[in-house]
Amino acid sequence: MQDSGRLDHLGRLEDLPQDYRDDLTKLNLVPLWPSLRAALPAGIPTRNTRPIHWPYATLRPVLMKAGDLTPMEKAERRVLVLANPGHGLENMKVSPAMYLGMQLLLPGECAPSHRHTPNAVRMVVEGDGAYTIVDGEKCPMNRGDLILTPTGLWHEHQHTGDQAVVWLDVLDLPIIYYAETSYGIEGQSQEVKVGRGDQIYARGGMLPTPVFARSGKAYPMLRYPWVAARASLLALAEDQPGLEAVQITYVNPETGQDVQNNLGFYALMLRPNQTLCLPVRSPACVFHVIEGNVEAVIEQNTFTLAEADTCCAPGYTGVTLRNRLADQPSFVFLADESPLHRKLGVFEHRG
Repeated sequence: MQDSGRLDHLGRLEDLPQDYRDDLTKLNLVPLWPSLRAALPAGIPTRNTRPIHWPYATLRPVLMKAGDLTPMEKAERRVLVLANPGHGLENMKVSPAMYLGMQLLLPGECAPSHRHTPNAVRMVVEGDGAYTIVDGEKCPMNRGDLILTPTGLWHEHQHTGDQAVVWLDVLDLPIIYYAETSYGIEGQSQEVKVGRGDQIYARGGMLPTPVFARSGKAYPMLRYPWVAARASLLALAEDQPGLEAVQITYVNPETGQDVQNNLGFYALMLRPNQTLCLPVRSPACVFHVIEGNVEAVIEQNTFTLAEADTCCAPGYTGVTLRNRLADQPSFVFLADESPLHRKLGVFEHRG
């Protein structure tokens, strides 16, 4: 409390003579003490991330209209960005380190090959018949599948089905852009290689034996099928009936570490009628309903999330999730900034 008192009585910029301030400006100097409280607020960080809800029922029509208005050759990637107004819509981010976009691919279309420095994942929202080619590996896109397009790897999207396919993009673009390391390169269509990581690592606890040598790939598994993730959640719930949070983490099958560098990805199952109070943690978090109907209470906001709805919560904020279904579970995809916070040494878990 003594520190707080000192900071509250720090001098203001207006207390300094104008000629002195002008001299500092000419020398590209800034006095710290008038802004110390803003840089180091007491007890809890200043957060611009706001709790926001994007209902898919209202988002989908304007996304489909984008398909009518903008052909793929004029878009390269036909995406509507889920922007958090707390950060300014023009900054196109949902939190300090996360970007969200809802992407549309129509039958017969191809989103051309490119690669970029930000890490990305795709959570498939609806449709079938599309696939992503990542570093030569063909990854079918079915509802609920998680597909990685890690930093620097070539990737393209193709659609051979007969219905629109939509997926949620999650990228660490804001932090990569902030570090002045964000760029992309266009390329040629890839040749599909033999082998798929989701087949090689299809069973938990069993890895292919490296009789000669491992592949050396930083990302040995690029597609995480929802059918497998859902089965894991149901098995976990049945085996551990007293477990409060039935949640799995998407990990690198060879290292056990988070699947990508800066963001973490998880799948959560809420039992029928279950209410789950999540702990207060430092990273911001995104919630996307794969199946079911969920009520999310974030600060003073209550959101009713139907299937394919998305919402976000700022860090250092408690979140309560309630399954509104009385006779079946609900399943939620989560993305957060935990890996980045751990690397920076600022990760906090308050209860």
